[in-house]
Amino acid sequence: MPRRSPGPESDAEAMVSALLTASRLLVAVSVRSLAEVEESLTPPQFRMLVVLDGRGPLSLSGLAGELGVQPSTAMRMIDRLVAAGMAARGVSAEDRRTSVISLTKGGRRIVAEATERRRQEIARIVDAMPPGRRRYLIDALQAFTEAGGEPAVPNGSQAHANW
Repeated sequence: MPRRSPGPESDAEAMVSALLTASRLLVAVSVRSLAEVEESLTPPQFRMLVVLDGRGPLSLSGLAGELGVQPSTAMRMIDRLVAAGMAARGVSAEDRRTSVISLTKGGRRIVAEATERRRQEIARIVDAMPPGRRRYLIDALQAFTEAGGEPAVPNGSQAHANW
């Protein structure tokens, strides 16, 4: 019986498997980069810092919405970050009844250092790839992130869009 060429469904399944494997690598890179900077910080807490770094001060409900968590969960995370000196509570200039959460200088430093370490490790991995295959990866990842609705990070940017 002749072999059938892979169809769109098997291509999609191969893509999903490849992306799951790549996501494990990227999560490992992220966790290592974070542990090198601040061992006690969890990835969800770091994500909160990154959101605050990118969006600026936010209300509790705004921050919970950005993270996709319940306000009570966000409040527990904020309490820990405030106690660690990485975030601060303040009052909204528009509505003095509304509190806002912002990054401290220490929180901003942690985001910058962990992101730079991640950037360096990803660059090391990319350097290990055959140069002729890099263009394919760029095209595939751009198509993937566009399909997922993730905004692009400009080349060389230190932007931290959602971690």
